Amino acid sequence: MVRSRLQKQVLSLYRKFLRASQDKPGFTDHIKHEFRKNSVISKTDGLRIEYLLRRAQNQLKQLEKMETKSMGFFTQEAASDKS
Repeated sequence: MVRSRLQKQVLSLYRKFLRASQDKPGFTDHIKHEFRKNSVISKTDGLRIEYLLRRAQNQLKQLEKMETKSMGFFTQEAASDKS
């Protein structure tokens, strides 16, 4: 199977995240969820993919720090949820 440069970068980053999260409970499930959620992004949407790659690389650096034991996650509320 021939993979594009971006696909190779994403797969490499995914493996790095999984390795970095092995000794940090609760991270692996969140990492898998985020990658699955973003897997529906069109391959032609290069700008969005590159943005998410840069963001993920920064998050990976934070995760790899020895002092990182937990991480908070932000989610967006649906417009109808705001009251």
